[in-house]
Amino acid sequence: MNRKFATIVFAFSSFTFAQVSQKIQYFPLRDITLSESIFTKAMKADKNYMMSMEPDRLLAPYLKESDLSPKAENYPNWENTGLDGHIGGHYISALSLMYASTGDPEVKQRFDYMIDELDRCQNSSENGYISGVPNGKKIWKEISEGNIRASGFGLNDRWVPLYNIHKIYAGLRDAYWYAGSEKAKKMLIKLTDWMANEVSALSDEQIQDMLRSEHGGLNEVFADVYEITGNKKYLQLAHKFSHQAILNPLLLGEDKLTGIHANTQIPKVIGYKRIADLENNIQWSNAADFFWHNVTGKRSSVIGGNSVSEHFNPVNDFSSMIKSIEGPETCNTYNMLKLTKALFATLPKSYYMDYYERALYNHILSTENHEKGGFVYFTPMRPGHYRVYSQPQTSFWCCVGSGLENHAKYGEMIYAHSGNDLYLNLFIPSTLRWEDKKIVVRQENTFPETSKTKLIFEQAAKSFINLKLRCPEWTSPSEVTITVNGKKENIITDKDGYFNINRKWKKGDAIEMNLPMHLTAEQLPDQSDYYAFKYGPVVLAATYGTENQQGLLADDSRGGHIAHGPQIPLNEIPVILGNGKEVINHVKPLNTKNLTFSLTGLYPEEKFDKGFQLVPFYTIQEERYILYWPQADQDKIESIQKKKAEEEEETRRLDLITADKIQLGEQQPESDHYFESKDSNTGYMEDRHFRDAKGWFSYRMKNPGKNAAYLYILYFDSNANRTLNIEVNGQKVSAKKLEGKAGNSPQYMLLPIPGTEKNKETLNVKFYAEEQMMTSKIIEVRLLTQDYKKFNQ
Repeated sequence: MNRKFATIVFAFSSFTFAQVSQKIQYFPLRDITLSESIFTKAMKADKNYMMSMEPDRLLAPYLKESDLSPKAENYPNWENTGLDGHIGGHYISALSLMYASTGDPEVKQRFDYMIDELDRCQNSSENGYISGVPNGKKIWKEISEGNIRASGFGLNDRWVPLYNIHKIYAGLRDAYWYAGSEKAKKMLIKLTDWMANEVSALSDEQIQDMLRSEHGGLNEVFADVYEITGNKKYLQLAHKFSHQAILNPLLLGEDKLTGIHANTQIPKVIGYKRIADLENNIQWSNAADFFWHNVTGKRSSVIGGNSVSEHFNPVNDFSSMIKSIEGPETCNTYNMLKLTKALFATLPKSYYMDYYERALYNHILSTENHEKGGFVYFTPMRPGHYRVYSQPQTSFWCCVGSGLENHAKYGEMIYAHSGNDLYLNLFIPSTLRWEDKKIVVRQENTFPETSKTKLIFEQAAKSFINLKLRCPEWTSPSEVTITVNGKKENIITDKDGYFNINRKWKKGDAIEMNLPMHLTAEQLPDQSDYYAFKYGPVVLAATYGTENQQGLLADDSRGGHIAHGPQIPLNEIPVILGNGKEVINHVKPLNTKNLTFSLTGLYPEEKFDKGFQLVPFYTIQEERYILYWPQADQDKIESIQKKKAEEEEETRRLDLITADKIQLGEQQPESDHYFESKDSNTGYMEDRHFRDAKGWFSYRMKNPGKNAAYLYILYFDSNANRTLNIEVNGQKVSAKKLEGKAGNSPQYMLLPIPGTEKNKETLNVKFYAEEQMMTSKIIEVRLLTQDYKKFNQ
């Protein structure tokens, strides 16, 4: 975050928290109508996407588990490989939100069909159970009897069934809350009663053991059922489903998040906050706020997203964020915005909205293909990489589910109210109808293309209304000008970061707010030498070509959400040459109305003499991009180039004695060498691809000169209980157990090729694991004609 925002965050990380009571209320989505903007474009693309999906295919898992005949087959991908039915729950939430936002009868018709079919499924059950979890009744019976086998990503040999069933819980709740379905309300209560009965014989310890498996926000939804019914047994159930292993450190103000799966935790914290609000639990509310401050202030990238390969990286080392192709996950930000909404309701400080705005414009808005539809899972921060977009008939990841919801609820935080206070939080063109006060307010602007907004009272109340206008962190209160009917108002911000205008408003009153935006540079949170640029709240990026975007439109493979195409080497990315304190001087406006800027002064100058054009990141689609730019002064550049030259000389020497080589984990080199395997995987670590296996993998390597003498293996020794068991043409050349002592530093091994095999044109090289173990992470394999050590002397 920039320095101004970070200062606010750290000031509040020392537990200066307010009492837990709701200070503001949010308007129903039906009371806000969006005017034409990038948000309505995104919403239209979302609606088209959801209406292109086939409800009977989404319902198939539920019908099967209810012993009813499905009308179509499951969708593929995650929907028929263990997480069957999870998108169906998201889909109901998305339809509910879209209907509430638009009143579209086509959406309502689809919504009604989904609810009616799910009601039919539930009515076929004697105990209110409904879910798409494959063969779920078996595992729920085991769990109810205390037979619990839990891990982070599984429970009783199923892929996160608690996480899966949470989606239908949330869908039914949203169907009642947003679409007003009384039928969904009854279904929700019946399903909650089923869960209460399932765990009734379990001890608290057994339930906590079960919660080691990812379970979404079950504690939140059970708390919601308590609010809906007033029955305290549901609040008790919410407590039982609150994971103490995550809650307890937060209660002590301890950040124990590094290395854990990010989006598993965020919904739990939303649940802690929900329970806190319902029972005025100050400690739990403080814990949720502490989590929020740490994630947004210390663990988030410039776009407001967090995580690397779905896990929280160390706060003092963002190098993996820059290197990885698996950057911030969309689901994480979806949930962080839900948490932000809950926190702002009880402590309406503008800094919550600063984060909400940042993440909304720069992450959420950027994760949809606004022309074709399609949602993004990972948004790599790696310079020069790209994103993958889902397709309606192939892709059913978690971020498709949350993506369907994200773009259906843009009206939720624009306005809020409390008593006679009317909050303006976001500068999104829209019309608000505040029925209780008989007020209609229209917001007009072309924000962020122009840094101002206008409010017009189309209908006014007879009583005083205090208009609270947010002063964003990206501008200065002293620079903001506010006029009412053309007359300037001399007002200052209050302690919460809002300008207040309290008066009786009349029809036609117009308030204009000018919010000067500035160019800023934002360093990675670990203060390493990478910078991103913003204009006001908008993160700027440069396009970097469309070449080799393999899998740009995802297929139905399990890894189809990852941009596996070639990576631009980081040492080929342009470098901002000069002092880190002066990087902003490299950016100049070309046309601020169109939010375009130039970036110059890059190294090497002969290659990048024309510089780059910077545009809002949310406008870049189906292209490679650079968000974070490396920076170095002249001395560092020379040092970097010297190191690069040394590395290239080392590679050149190795190439001189190489008969054949394979870069493992890369498609073409492996295909060229007749790759075969059983239970093997590819990965990426320290800027290198690798392959490992629980079983084995092999290649046919070429020895055209019949002069190969050595097998060269480059590998990671980063995990204990790994093996380097290798055969060449069926003859064992290595049987070594590794202890994981080398960390992330690549190691190499040189093995003589058996004498009888040296003169063969093809050598079959096989890596295999022992029982209960895995192979090492193998990066590269070469056939060498000479001893590498002696050749380098």
